[in-house]
Amino acid sequence: MSLLGRAVYASLLWKERRAGARRRDVGGRRETGRRGERLAYWFLRRAGYVVVGRNLRLRPGSGELDLVAWDGPVLAFVEVKTRTGEESGPPETALGPRQQERIVRAAHDYLTRLKRKAVNYRFDIVSVGWNPEEGFRLKLIKNAFSGAPTGGSS
Repeated sequence: MSLLGRAVYASLLWKERRAGARRRDVGGRRETGRRGERLAYWFLRRAGYVVVGRNLRLRPGSGELDLVAWDGPVLAFVEVKTRTGEESGPPETALGPRQQERIVRAAHDYLTRLKRKAVNYRFDIVSVGWNPEEGFRLKLIKNAFSGAPTGGSS
């Protein structure tokens, strides 16, 4: 990642830590999710992913894809889960089977629109947690779940 990208990520983390230190949930749940997605975007860029899509909803009834990114030759459909407390467990545990199915459907819609024959893909999760002592913690979980119910992932 470029020096500029690292600087943007570092400044974004600093800004979010300050906002989180002032109030536990700045702006409500929706804004917390948006902040988590912004952090995850720069976190993935820093990890070498090439992000090609954000907040994609390809058709009514299919789920939303938070982030779509290339991790080398593999296309990753990335779900971002953000929590501001630890009462309910880690953020990644909030992804249930029904939401996974919606993400898989949306991913298959995305894959059918690609002009490539064969694409290796997987489903990742970026877990974004806020802890007042530590600030934001981001964790990347590669191949977090399978796309098997409606097709399968490579």
